[in-house]
Amino acid sequence: MPMAPSSPPPSPPSLLVVLFLLSSIALLCESRLSLDYYSKTCPSFNQIMQETITNKQITSPTTAAGTLRLFFHDCLPNGCDGSILISSTAFNKAERDADINLSLPGDPFDLIVRAKTALELSCPNTVSCADILAVAARDLVTMVGGPYYNVLLGRKDSRFSQAPSIEGKLPKPNMDMSHIINLFAASGFNIQEMVALSGAHTIGFSHCKEFISNIGNDTNYNPRFAQALKQACSDYPKNPTLSVFNDIMTPNKFDNLYFQNLPKGLGLLNSDHGLNNDPRTKPFVELYAKDQNKFFQDFATAMQKLSVYGIKTGSNGEIRRRCDAVN
Repeated sequence: MPMAPSSPPPSPPSLLVVLFLLSSIALLCESRLSLDYYSKTCPSFNQIMQETITNKQITSPTTAAGTLRLFFHDCLPNGCDGSILISSTAFNKAERDADINLSLPGDPFDLIVRAKTALELSCPNTVSCADILAVAARDLVTMVGGPYYNVLLGRKDSRFSQAPSIEGKLPKPNMDMSHIINLFAASGFNIQEMVALSGAHTIGFSHCKEFISNIGNDTNYNPRFAQALKQACSDYPKNPTLSVFNDIMTPNKFDNLYFQNLPKGLGLLNSDHGLNNDPRTKPFVELYAKDQNKFFQDFATAMQKLSVYGIKTGSNGEIRRRCDAVN
């Protein structure tokens, strides 16, 4: 019988196809976050971060609360991409100069600059500013008594930062609870996660201008507390930097006293009182007031989720040489 003609051997893939496949694999690997992302490219990453953070927190104890707030203000509007760190130019008003961000303190920005400078000396053009901020927030929470949680690494930095892009994406002290719930929901966070993240108010302070107008009209304040706040803020029209601790009991310790304070009328902001008054959020306030371990557990889980929200990986971002300017 005549032999059937054999099929011609498949032609080898062209060089262009091979290069495309290799670059796709490289991008996939690059966009994969991991806990040990810098183990080979920057072995001193953890040590440099710990030393820089410890030194800064010891000299400026409000750094922990400021860095946590900076992290929220970076992540919640457009994802954890370090865009909050970029300075404005003559041609662009950056996120950090949006009205809601003008009260962000200088210490966390200084911390990120110090860490980035040390890391650039040790491993140039390797560690992103977004990763530095995410790790700094976690380490400082832990340093002041809060829970430890894993931070995946490998984020890239944004090439853009525009003040108008964050409009309506961050909670304000006088927002009603429905507005705040919807704002978090738009970013994929449920009510319990929102309440847990609000527990960040266990450290830090708020400026008098953010709550002083409520005190006369709001019956949620403990009367003696209201009187003390009026006294503490009496000079605020002349001195707009006057502020009060969010948790007056243990202001520098990450614990659950913030939640215990709310039913006693010791909440500082309108949004704090809202958490305790709204039937959708009140059960979680009561839960966390009773059970610090549950608060820590839920806060850690919500922070892990927030830390990878809207991140940029692969060619979607860059490793900025300076955290305050795009390359």
